[in-house]
Amino acid sequence: MPRRPLIGSSAVLAAVLGAALLAGCGERGPAVAARPSRDATPRPAAATREDATAAFAALTDLADAWKRRDCAKIEFLTTWTESVLSGPACQAARRGQPIPAAGAYSDAEFYLPEEPGDLPWFAALAHEPRPAYFVFVRSDGRWRLGAGPVPVVGALPELEEGKVAPEPDRDARVRAGLAPTRLLAFLTDPAGVSGVRVRSGDPMHDLLRELTARPDRRPAEVRLEGPAHALPLPDGGALVFHTLRIVVTQKPGAGRPAYKAAAVRAFTGRGSSGGVVTGHELLFLATRVSVKGVLDTVAVRRVLADVTVS
Repeated sequence: MPRRPLIGSSAVLAAVLGAALLAGCGERGPAVAARPSRDATPRPAAATREDATAAFAALTDLADAWKRRDCAKIEFLTTWTESVLSGPACQAARRGQPIPAAGAYSDAEFYLPEEPGDLPWFAALAHEPRPAYFVFVRSDGRWRLGAGPVPVVGALPELEEGKVAPEPDRDARVRAGLAPTRLLAFLTDPAGVSGVRVRSGDPMHDLLRELTARPDRRPAEVRLEGPAHALPLPDGGALVFHTLRIVVTQKPGAGRPAYKAAAVRAFTGRGSSGGVVTGHELLFLATRVSVKGVLDTVAVRRVLADVTVS
């Protein structure tokens, strides 16, 4: 093995003198920039009760924007999946389509994740005039409505108001993260071979029968819409807020119309005219996932987001 060459004493002396000269230059020497630490990057702050109270109060501004059919203001006040409705659904509302959100809500409880991740969010449960969930997400430096109202249709899970600590159990986090995908699998599996378990009597059973009743005349496709947000529950389960998109396609003469003629005109500005009608619906959900992985719909809201004719 070849030997490495030895450094002569003159070379060492030159190196030492060079280092001394550089040190003596003081502020005249080149500045050495410190490498930024990843840990130094500030994480987005979690929502406080003051944040939640102010964001919930701003729902009155959103309700007013819907009354005035102010689509730009609706887009400004919403984010996540709720912002989808600021597009064609808002334009259709200007032509007579019922607005997808109305009414004043109050008496709210706030659930504030202590570690919300890179996209801060929180949930609210309003009790008046009827129980409904809202999800707020911080976007572009302000809190906006991400989803809501999502009316409660099932038993409310036990969850204390205020700060919500992160779920320490990895398996529980995985179960919560898979909830939207598993529900999608359930709604696209009339034969029941996926093994996804949904509570008996849950409204998703009715939806499955509706979507798969006449695939020859009215085929339906179910897709995931946006990310999900989950609150861990004391019993080891989770309450997952998520959205699905249902796409229904119907050819001319294929039985009873999927959508009323007035809705088609509101979205398209004209009638179906014998064309293929395609509807896009959003299904806003609050799904409870048990420790055993059983899905239970706690809250649901179904909104027609767009209709096209081709």
